[in-house]
Amino acid sequence: METLRHIVLFVHLIGFAVLFGSWAVQAFGGKRQFATIMEYGLLIAGVAGLALAAPWGLPDGAEPNYVKIGIKLVVLIAIGGLVGSGLSRQKRGAAVPPAVFWLVGVLTLVNAGIAVLWR
Repeated sequence: METLRHIVLFVHLIGFAVLFGSWAVQAFGGKRQFATIMEYGLLIAGVAGLALAAPWGLPDGAEPNYVKIGIKLVVLIAIGGLVGSGLSRQKRGAAVPPAVFWLVGVLTLVNAGIAVLWR
């Protein structure tokens, strides 16, 4: 069971890497637009994160940190809303506001920081 949990964690990290990597490519490539692949990374990270939040494969006596899980879920939903609204603006021909674009990158890093630093 522990091996399966590690596989799901690996998939979760891949989702984060796709989301942040595609954002970084746009940020440092000069375009500063949202790409559709960001939605896929967000979906992969979200589904795998919800699977990790289930209390399976934990050692005896270990309890999931539901406050941490809840905060990470709220941040993930905020990122999804920003990416979705940005992609919608782009389809209409409007530019994504710089604050929205940079906020997605910051929130993605904050979400990863919460995962790593909050014990």
